[in-house]
Amino acid sequence: MPRLRLDAARQQALSVAVATGAYGISFGALSIAAGLDVWQTAALSLLVFSGGSQFAFIGVIGGGGTAVAAVATSTLLGLRNGFYGVGLAPVLRPMRGWRRAWASQITIDESTAVALAQPADDPAARRAGFWWTGVTIFVLWNAIVVLGALLGTRIGDPRDWGLDAAAAAAFLALVWPRLATRRAQAVAGASAVVALALTPVAPAGIPVLAAAAVAIIAGWNAARTQEVPS
Repeated sequence: MPRLRLDAARQQALSVAVATGAYGISFGALSIAAGLDVWQTAALSLLVFSGGSQFAFIGVIGGGGTAVAAVATSTLLGLRNGFYGVGLAPVLRPMRGWRRAWASQITIDESTAVALAQPADDPAARRAGFWWTGVTIFVLWNAIVVLGALLGTRIGDPRDWGLDAAAAAAFLALVWPRLATRRAQAVAGASAVVALALTPVAPAGIPVLAAAAVAIIAGWNAARTQEVPS
């Protein structure tokens, strides 16, 4: 049974990694279209390594937003990875030195999801899911991003090829499973309305920050409500 669980975790990890790595080509091409060069695109992907944050950064830059707005938007989206680390800490302990630093770099949506999808009573399977997913995506994503950037210097406007839709599709795929409750659906709807209302009038990056603020306020109010004794 333990061997079968490990094999299942690895297979799931590889499936997720291939699917995730594939849309790195979209990021590479869109990054070039936003004004970054191939080396800047590769460095951003290697160092940040968070698809949502990377797409947000180039989206703001490409839309004419300031560097401050781009960094703020990217950082805000990247904060979720820190919360993932809290949830994964019991699974990955004990860990020191370079392994700890490497684990923090590959703590992303996909590695967290695959790890926590494994049986709770099998920490070995959870660790296998985390490492296989994170490392494989890191390799595939960065390699395919470079390929996308090189193509981006030759194909012209990525929107003509539909590559701009890949980012939205990826975000939707990540968010959709989390909209299981009415509260989550209401918060998502309110955030979308705020972002759409601000998009025609606010500088690039501000609508995303405002939508995130809606979610933060909603989460804060929910926590306060739970703390109030009945």
